[in-house]
Amino acid sequence: MLKSPFRFFFLLFVVLLFSTNSLASVSYEIEFAIGYEDSIPRKSNPKVDAIISYAKTFLGVPYRYGGSTPSGFDCSGFINYIFGNFGFSLVRSSYGLAELGETIALTEIQPGDLMFFKGSNVNSTSVGHVGMVINVTAEEIKFIHSANGGVQITNFKTSKYYIQRYVKTKRLDYGGY
Repeated sequence: MLKSPFRFFFLLFVVLLFSTNSLASVSYEIEFAIGYEDSIPRKSNPKVDAIISYAKTFLGVPYRYGGSTPSGFDCSGFINYIFGNFGFSLVRSSYGLAELGETIALTEIQPGDLMFFKGSNVNSTSVGHVGMVINVTAEEIKFIHSANGGVQITNFKTSKYYIQRYVKTKRLDYGGY
């Protein structure tokens, strides 16, 4: 997979640079550096597309701790509300949601996958935030979530805040996905 000496030294640099961060961050940096060069285009799933489209209608809804309605959402309340509209019955907490589905490598991430992050304490070891992937390209992994500022879309690849808090990605069974 390594195609040149430069690439090897770049990866070594990335590992050394982030060696003081958590193993998840180092793992992400390595996958981020090499992951998308050989990516295979993924076909879309109409159910996932509908879920994403519906989620986007709530952009700007305010953040509310414990909120699970369009008057205000917290992160897991938002995910539960969106998926509930499509007949899914999910657990209420981001920590509980992180136990569902299949764990997916960042190199295999697709729209509809759920990304999990540490909460505001970067030194924590537990999941405290969740968002749903809405777009994946070589330049971006965009996810929609409810955080300070309300329901918003964030590019994971350019967000230092979320990169250092990344824990894992999970894929739910959408039926034929």
